[in-house]
Amino acid sequence: MMEAIQDIVNDYLGPYGALMLVGLLGIFLILVTLPVLLKKDVDPLDRLRANTREDQKNAKGEKLRTGNNKDKLEKYSNFLEPQNEKEYSASKLKLMQAGYRGKNSVRIFHFLQFAFGICGLLAGGIYALIATSQSTVTTQNLAMMILGPGVVLYLLPRYWVTRRQQMRQEAIQNGFPDSLDMMLVCVEAGQSLDQSIIRVARELQAGFPELAEEYEIVSQEMKAGKDKTTVLKDMAERSGTADISSFVTVLVQSQQFGTSIADALRVYASEMRDKRVMRAEEAANKLPTKMTLATMMLTVPPLMAILIGPSIYSIIKNLGA
Repeated sequence: MMEAIQDIVNDYLGPYGALMLVGLLGIFLILVTLPVLLKKDVDPLDRLRANTREDQKNAKGEKLRTGNNKDKLEKYSNFLEPQNEKEYSASKLKLMQAGYRGKNSVRIFHFLQFAFGICGLLAGGIYALIATSQSTVTTQNLAMMILGPGVVLYLLPRYWVTRRQQMRQEAIQNGFPDSLDMMLVCVEAGQSLDQSIIRVARELQAGFPELAEEYEIVSQEMKAGKDKTTVLKDMAERSGTADISSFVTVLVQSQQFGTSIADALRVYASEMRDKRVMRAEEAANKLPTKMTLATMMLTVPPLMAILIGPSIYSIIKNLGA
């Protein structure tokens, strides 16, 4: 009986059909049992000990995150989030610099990675079943068919966040010199630094929404009574750009030493304008080098065909004669 079933499976799925069925069955059983294992009831004594440890951590300021009963992923936080404080802070900072400031952004990011990886494995398994039913597939190709989509989809959220972080930092960097010029005009018109930041955030909303959002956060935190130095340093950390970090250092030093903020803004705005021009010139100078390969690929083959083609045709014609 078993040999007959094995022959039928080999006829439809190829020589590795039984192994593929066992692998897919294993993945299915893991997906079925994983929620059950994660949702198992906790012993009351263990819950009491955990609450005691959390209270001690809260007293020491060591807790990484706060729970929320409305969040459905809260029960899987130990599985979905880094338990190391340094790794958690680095992941949260990267998501914040990419524009994702939600309280549960780290948890959602790791959940998407896990879900995309599982979907990729399932899609690869289905594709492998279809491929083996049509032709014979080697073991190496079979492993690539199953694991390839899973690895690609698992890394897709990380690539997306990294790309968003780079685009956002570039947008902030491009709009920063203009914001300094507007802030300088507001300060020289008699407004305070807090009022000028609010006005700059309102004016930049249409052209540079990412930078306007950062200024809006700064203004709201200052209104809430947070220390100005801490607010500016938090802005530099959220943006992740060296220009804003240097700007924050200039403002903090100007405030500490009692110098004129208008003079500091005037000098720094001029430097930022020059720096933006130098970045544009650098990009323009890199362009010919980047176009060299494309130019060679598009011009050399037609040129060779025009120069050598008639000679080759004459040689072939004489040999045929």
